[in-house]
Amino acid sequence: MSAIVIDTNVLLVANGIGSHMGDECRLECMARLRKASESESVVVDRQYLILAQYHRKLNPNRRPPGPGDAFLRHLLQNMGHVSHVAPVDLTAVNRENTDFREFPDDRSLKDLVDPSDRMFVAASNVHPEKPPIVQAADSKWLDWELLLRGHGIHLEVLCRERLRLIRERKSKR
Repeated sequence: MSAIVIDTNVLLVANGIGSHMGDECRLECMARLRKASESESVVVDRQYLILAQYHRKLNPNRRPPGPGDAFLRHLLQNMGHVSHVAPVDLTAVNRENTDFREFPDDRSLKDLVDPSDRMFVAASNVHPEKPPIVQAADSKWLDWELLLRGHGIHLEVLCRERLRLIRERKSKR
């Protein structure tokens, strides 16, 4: 079973949050979460930083649950099953939990990657498979992609064309 890291925005877009991504992207995110819950192991840290970020933005007890909420509930219910959840250890080196010993030793990458996204990079980097980071709604990841690849960390960018258009509009400002 392969492992993946999932950025919070995939769950949010699946829930219909992030309307700038459109209905087609929402459907793509929903399908990706379904695939992850059926046949992949999702990397989360034993320190619960990733799950805490999910939990701050989603509600696994919502009735009826959105697809992102249901996916979070799936993770919480399967924490002891490595076929669904692959735990890793992250070592925070600051009080804010935004810098990690497991983050690639690359100053330019650290300066680029948003503090709230560094845990996803560190989780991928520390996992033995270096699983891809699934991302959907943040065009900045496209700017980081080549640097990440240089460290063996790959992205699976959902809605890539939509993100390219957003990035182009931002660069023209």
